[in-house]
Amino acid sequence: MNLFEVYKLWDIEPVRGLDTKLWDKDGIEYTDMYGGHAVISVGHCHPHYVGMLTNQLGKLGFYSNAVQNSLQKELAEKLGKVCGYEDYSLFLCNSGAEANENALKTASFHTGKSKVLAFRKAFHGRTSGAVAATDNPKIQSPFNRTGNVVFSELNDLEAAGKELSKGDFAAVIIEGIQGVAGIYEPSSDFLHGLRSLCDKYGCLLVLDEIQSGYGRTGKFFAHQHHGVRADIITTAKGMANGFPIGGVLFSPAVKAEYGMLGTTFGGNHLACTAALAVLDIIENEHLVENAARTGEYFRKAFEGDKAIREYRGKGLMIGLELNEGFAGLRDRLLFERHFFTGAAGASVIRLLPSLTISQDTAETFVKAWKELTGQA
Repeated sequence: MNLFEVYKLWDIEPVRGLDTKLWDKDGIEYTDMYGGHAVISVGHCHPHYVGMLTNQLGKLGFYSNAVQNSLQKELAEKLGKVCGYEDYSLFLCNSGAEANENALKTASFHTGKSKVLAFRKAFHGRTSGAVAATDNPKIQSPFNRTGNVVFSELNDLEAAGKELSKGDFAAVIIEGIQGVAGIYEPSSDFLHGLRSLCDKYGCLLVLDEIQSGYGRTGKFFAHQHHGVRADIITTAKGMANGFPIGGVLFSPAVKAEYGMLGTTFGGNHLACTAALAVLDIIENEHLVENAARTGEYFRKAFEGDKAIREYRGKGLMIGLELNEGFAGLRDRLLFERHFFTGAAGASVIRLLPSLTISQDTAETFVKAWKELTGQA
């Protein structure tokens, strides 16, 4: 049997990692400035993370959600404390797309309404409901397309209000910062305006923090830079440092009913242990603060850079839109200097390194960038 080939793959196979370093099967060392799509939040093979998972695996790896699992309660309590939403409730699942599916489904249950307002360039996942709210026809099959999702322009409050005034909207879903699109931020005024519109028209505000959460932007969730409270928050990528998990945080106003949501693997013993280990490391090593501090270093280091048309983002969620003439820079960073980075189309390089990134590593990356772009 062959693999179902849906990815374009570089001819590189990492086989070992440590913090922000990777080594391929030929022993070549790379620096990971992308974290596997913002997943590696606390570095590859952190000893506390490895130790907790190893210990749990030796006791119990899985049992179903038909029985008590105190690790789930421990995770909910710790996450609430660390992120500042202690009065919210947590539903555990397996991925970001699944988190968004359950968020939108619950919003529809709660309001009795059927429509969702999403935004241009949004990416909320590849499963049926999540991809319907994703503004990319190339990954939507005819089965996924639905009149229940309406798209509006990011940061155009008047347009959003016009759509919501038409009625039957269960939710507005918006990313804390649009990631796949190329790092585009909703403004504070826009987020506060959406909060008011949701209250006015009786729909729920869903903040997709799957890529922008877990300390990446210098706050635990990106929307906390703006002082807005959401009815529902979704999270996943950095939540367990590579172990599959997703979470949905529900405000006290959103009530659960038995049987409304469910999952086989969600919140299993290993997933919860991995997520608890991540929170331990984030707290003990002050990684949210490191993300803010290192992000500010990158912002200043790239001021006036001749290769960059626009610097976007906060903390360690960075989009570098390139000027003309630098289209091959990402490949050069990888194959000549051995730095993994991400992309958004041909003109944007995304930096999403582990929150553990050191000042030395940040400076080494900037030096390599300047040398490759003729600015050293």
